[in-house]
Amino acid sequence: MKDHPTGYRNARWSSAGILPDAAMDKPAAIYVYSAMTGGFKGSIASHAWIVMKPEGAASYERYDKVGWGSPIRRNAYAPDAYWYSNMPRKVLEMHGEEAERLIPKIQQAIADYPYAKAGGYRIYPGPNSNTFIAHVLRSVPELGVVLPPDAVGRDYLPNGEFVHIAEDWKDVSISLGGLFGLSAGLRSGFEINFLGLVAGIDVQNPGIKIPGLGYFGVNSFEPAPERAPGSA
Repeated sequence: MKDHPTGYRNARWSSAGILPDAAMDKPAAIYVYSAMTGGFKGSIASHAWIVMKPEGAASYERYDKVGWGSPIRRNAYAPDAYWYSNMPRKVLEMHGEEAERLIPKIQQAIADYPYAKAGGYRIYPGPNSNTFIAHVLRSVPELGVVLPPDAVGRDYLPNGEFVHIAEDWKDVSISLGGLFGLSAGLRSGFEINFLGLVAGIDVQNPGIKIPGLGYFGVNSFEPAPERAPGSA
C-alpha cells in the first residue's frame, strides 16, 4: 500500500538517526530492532537485529544474520540503519547495570548459534535472520521480549527441537520445524503459529496479534522518532 524500492541497490541502508552517539552515551546499552523487509515478502515479513554497547564504549556493535556469504554479520550496517528503506522499529531498549551484566550472555548466545556458517540460512521457514535473534532472546530470557509476530522464522527451534522451555520457566514453545506451533507464557502471551504466520494475544503488553498484519495494542512497535543532528 506504499511505494517500495525496486531493488536492493535502490533501497536506503543508511542510519535512521534514532540512536544517540555511542561515545556521548556512557552507560551500557542493548537494543533489538525490527524492520519490514523488501520485495513481496515485505508485505508480511520483517528482519530483526541486535545492537550492544558496553559501558564507556565509543561505538555500537550490531549483529544480523543474512542469506549470503558468512551468515552472521557484525557491523555490516549502521546500528540503526533503514532496512530496504523501512524505518527500524524498537523491540527492546535496555541501559545501565542490567545491560552490562547481560552483554556477555548475549555474546555467548551469538557464539553458540548452531547455524552460523555459510549455508546455515534458509529464508523459509528458517533458520533465517529472525531465527537467529529469537535464539538470542531465548538464550537470555532476562531480556524479557519476543520478536513481533511478523518476524517469520522466529518460531523455528534450532537443532530440531520440538519443545523449548525458557530457563526461567516463563515461556514454553512447541514447534514443528517452524511451520506449525504454539507458544505460551509471560513474554509470548498465547500464540498459534501456522505456516510462519502468528495469531494470538499479548499479556505483558495487552494487545492482539493478527496474521500478516502484526501486533495491535499498547506497544505497537512503532518506529522511533528521528533525532535532530547532533542531539543526544
